[in-house]
Amino acid sequence: MTSAGEINEGELRRYVDWLIERGVHGLYPNGSTGEFTRYTVEERRRIVEIIADQTAGRVPILAGAAEANVKETLRACEYYHSLGCRAVAIVAPFYYKLSPDSVYAYFREIGNNTPIDVTLYNIPMFASPIDVPTIQRLSEECDKIVAIKDSSGDIPNMIRMMQAVRPNRPDFSFMTGWDAALMPMILVGADGGTNASSGVVPELTRKLYDLTKSLQIDEARAIQYDLVKLFDAMLYSAEFPDGFRAAVDLRGFNMGRGRQPQSDHQRTGLEYLSATLQCMLASHGFTDEPVGGCPVGEAPSVDAGEVSRIVQSVLSEMKQRGMA
Repeated sequence: MTSAGEINEGELRRYVDWLIERGVHGLYPNGSTGEFTRYTVEERRRIVEIIADQTAGRVPILAGAAEANVKETLRACEYYHSLGCRAVAIVAPFYYKLSPDSVYAYFREIGNNTPIDVTLYNIPMFASPIDVPTIQRLSEECDKIVAIKDSSGDIPNMIRMMQAVRPNRPDFSFMTGWDAALMPMILVGADGGTNASSGVVPELTRKLYDLTKSLQIDEARAIQYDLVKLFDAMLYSAEFPDGFRAAVDLRGFNMGRGRQPQSDHQRTGLEYLSATLQCMLASHGFTDEPVGGCPVGEAPSVDAGEVSRIVQSVLSEMKQRGMA
C-alpha cells in the first residue's frame, strides 16, 4: 500500500518478480494474508490484473475469488478466467454459520457454472467448515472442482479427505494452508501448500518442499522447526496479518500499513515484533541483525533419534498403504 492507502502497483510488481525468482511454484493473490475482505471488488480485480500482467505466464496463478454471494463469486470466476489464471480459490460462505448441506449447495452451484477450475478453501476459523462428506460429493459431481486448500492444520483430517476423494478423483490436489505442518502434511500425501510464510521466506519453504519430497528427512525437519518459530512469531505476536506484513518489510519491500486502523499500543508491539523477526531472518542470512545485536539462547533439547524413528514409522505405514 502507498502512504495514501492505495495499491502500490510498482512495489507489487517488484514483489511478484522477487517471489518468482526465489522459486515459488505459483502465486495466490486475494487470500487471507492478502486481506481480501478489506478491499473493494474493483480493487481485488485490479490486484489480480497487475499480478497476471507481471507474471506473464511464468508461474500459475490461483486467484482468491470469494465474494459475498454466488452471483458475485461467479462474476469473479469469469473475470479471473479471462486474465489467464489457472484456477480460483473460494472460501465457504462467511458471516452466516451454515450447515454442511448449505455449504455443499453453495459450492455445487459454483462448480456447475464456473468457466475456471475451483479450489475449495477450508478455513474453519473464519468461515463455515467444509467437511469430508461434502468434499467427497463435490469431487464426484463437479469436474471443475479440482483441489482443496485446508488451513485447519489437522493432519488426520487431511488423511481422511485424501482417503475419501482419491479413489475416484486421483487428479484432485490437496494443499495445506498451515505453514507449521507443511512437512508432515506432504509426508502423509498432500501435494504442497499455499503458505503465508512463502511470501516472507520463499527460499526456505521451497527448500523444505524439495527436501521433503526427496525424503531428506533430517534436513527437512531442521527447516520445518525454524519455520514453525518464524510462523508463530508472525502469526501470534500481532493481529493477523500484520506480522507477515512486518516481515516482508524486512526483506526489502515497502508494504505500507494495512487497511485496518491500529492503536498506539499495537504500533509499539509491531516494533518489538520487527526486531524479533529481524533476528530470525538474520540467522538464515536474509538480513542484518538489528542494532545492538540479537539475544543468544540455547535451542530446546530434541531427541533426534526418537523423531527419526517416528518419521520412519509414518513412512513405513504410508508404503504399506500404497501412499509412498
